[in-house]
Amino acid sequence: MAKTKGRVTLPSEGNFLEQTKEMMERWGADALRDSDGTKLPEEVKALDATIYTTYFVARGHNEFAKEHMEECQQLYLMSLRVTAAGDTAEIPFMEGYFDQQVVPDYLHDCKKWWEVMDRTLGRPLAPESWEVDPKRNVVTIKAALPFHEYTVSFLVFAVWDPTQMYNHITNNWGDKPHEIPFDVRQEASGRFAKEYLVQWLKENPRTDVVRFTTFFYHFTLVFNSQAKEKFVDWFGYGATVSVKALEEFEQEYGYRLTPEDIVDNGYYNCTFRIPSKRYLDYMDFIQRFVAKKAGELVDLVHQAGREAMMFLGDNWIGTEPYGKYFPEIGLDAVVGSVGGGATLRLISDIPGVRYTEGRFLPYFFPDTFHEGNDPCAEARENWLGARRAIMRKPIDRIGYGGYLSLAYQFPAFVDYIRQVTDEFREIYDHIGGSKPYCGLKVAVLNCWGKLRAWQAFMVAHALWYKQTYSYFGVLESLSGANADVTFLSFDDIRKNGIPKDTEVIINAGACETAFSGGKEWLDERIVTAIRRFVWNGGGFVGIGEPSAVQFGGRLFQLADVLGVDKELGFSLSSDKYFTREQEGHFLTMDRREAFDFGESTNNIYALSPDTEIAEYSHGEIHISAHGYGKGRGVYLAGLPYSHENTRLLMRSLYYSARKEERLKRWFSQNPLCEVHAYPETGKYAVVNNSPAPQETAVYDGQGNARQIRLEGCQILWESIN
Repeated sequence: MAKTKGRVTLPSEGNFLEQTKEMMERWGADALRDSDGTKLPEEVKALDATIYTTYFVARGHNEFAKEHMEECQQLYLMSLRVTAAGDTAEIPFMEGYFDQQVVPDYLHDCKKWWEVMDRTLGRPLAPESWEVDPKRNVVTIKAALPFHEYTVSFLVFAVWDPTQMYNHITNNWGDKPHEIPFDVRQEASGRFAKEYLVQWLKENPRTDVVRFTTFFYHFTLVFNSQAKEKFVDWFGYGATVSVKALEEFEQEYGYRLTPEDIVDNGYYNCTFRIPSKRYLDYMDFIQRFVAKKAGELVDLVHQAGREAMMFLGDNWIGTEPYGKYFPEIGLDAVVGSVGGGATLRLISDIPGVRYTEGRFLPYFFPDTFHEGNDPCAEARENWLGARRAIMRKPIDRIGYGGYLSLAYQFPAFVDYIRQVTDEFREIYDHIGGSKPYCGLKVAVLNCWGKLRAWQAFMVAHALWYKQTYSYFGVLESLSGANADVTFLSFDDIRKNGIPKDTEVIINAGACETAFSGGKEWLDERIVTAIRRFVWNGGGFVGIGEPSAVQFGGRLFQLADVLGVDKELGFSLSSDKYFTREQEGHFLTMDRREAFDFGESTNNIYALSPDTEIAEYSHGEIHISAHGYGKGRGVYLAGLPYSHENTRLLMRSLYYSARKEERLKRWFSQNPLCEVHAYPETGKYAVVNNSPAPQETAVYDGQGNARQIRLEGCQILWESIN
């Protein structure tokens, strides 16, 4: 019989005791937590539940922070670009920034720590050629070159934590104090962080799990003068910068970082940028510091007999859960927000912790829970997306956050989440920690490799979504697919070659980005290693602009493997004769809907008649394959996530590796359904990923088929014969 209690964390708040007990019973919750803006009263803490308490290390302590404003966290920001019309130019460098979040740092020598860049020439000006007016927040360039473009890279103090600021504005917190973030690298702040935690543990004896949210440095999130997001990078190390950090870096590494190393032409080393050696050094420097300092706090928690949990969000920078220093922190658990399959796998695959937990959507805030809105729609979409990944590698717990009193006002939502929690427990008990059947070993190749496993972008942003459409689609598709997925960097190949058990390599993304690889493809060690890999029987699947960098008469440096390249206009004088589409190709079978390539990639053409064109429309190729020795290259012009495109990707993987016969092992003919087998437990599940009833032929591990019908969202559990 399926369990009806356990593995669920529920938010609660003051003046909500009886309703909390009711909701615990209905959802089978065994743990209670507070949220940003709420506190658990003693009567709630006294309930029969594990108590999580949110703990902010570097914010929420304004009494201390106001006495040590010189130890506020810092950032390097870049001004707006100003074009000089004469031989002088003024740059109002704070223009466009929110002065309630950041203020210029005039405590440290501006001439030493700031930088004025001639963007037209791409070089800094000598410090003596510009002056700062602190009263007006203006830099004046004294000998500008007419019609050159200039910027100022300047240090600021962060005086309002960006997450608290977002919640403050979203929930209309009015005159609630702005929480000031401080830097534990500084002497007083570092000492305070440890001493306060010791005292806090004594004052909170009913806390079982200290939920660090998170540790020290927030991902880069800067607001504009209208208090709206100006720049956001979930992976950004911008808020880790300080004069002290830069000085200590120089002492350790023997060279000095410049403001431009951080500002990076205004790109701020975002996750799409191919990282420089200097920036990778800086990341490593921060990660070691964070692991050491966070480990000291975790030790204090353990000494007090409590568990330490990290929220993978907010101030998570430097913790990098797939980084080499993460195990040194010594955490018991990690909890993170679940936005779909890829974000769930990001959490569930984290090594070195005893358990993982996913915070599901929607968050119980008034932007979703208001009159006239149906929160069930978002909850259902979130659950179905995450459930695919749970079937492959489950998290150990699920939970929700926000104001429980809001969710309580929506009875249909309460009923639906009861179904979700029961189904989660059923899945977890059936899988029993066993490894599912995997038909292929697949490596996703990019500049970040394992460090950014399952991560593309983690903050909703329309433009970013388009730019990473294909890469995100790959991750989301793979998160619930019967493939053993690893992540590989170009450095991994240089140092260790391609792992021997790899059967297919995927490279996806836009030209010149960290996901596609850009200049990394100019290294002959990389291209020859992958060519050799495919020639000897491996598969290579390129999506979007794979291996793309203009060199040697090619944009795709693996055009010989893929059999296609992208026309940039340089070879328009050469005729392209190869346009015949092959009907009934293996890659396009099972298709029930029109092809969706998202933003797609235009002007793709075949290099020879050997290229198998599986989809050709509007005068260009969108799906193709090409034999290369014993292996194959497969090209897809784009891959936004959908069930149909998941099937297209899986067919591409098997076809590229010449393992087509494996596809119909534990397989559903209907792309809206999937089959997951667990040989260790002797069970398999047929899952309907859609809310509508579906019929499908289901193939077992021997390739035998039977026809079944599933209700909407149903999971059918069977025993393996």
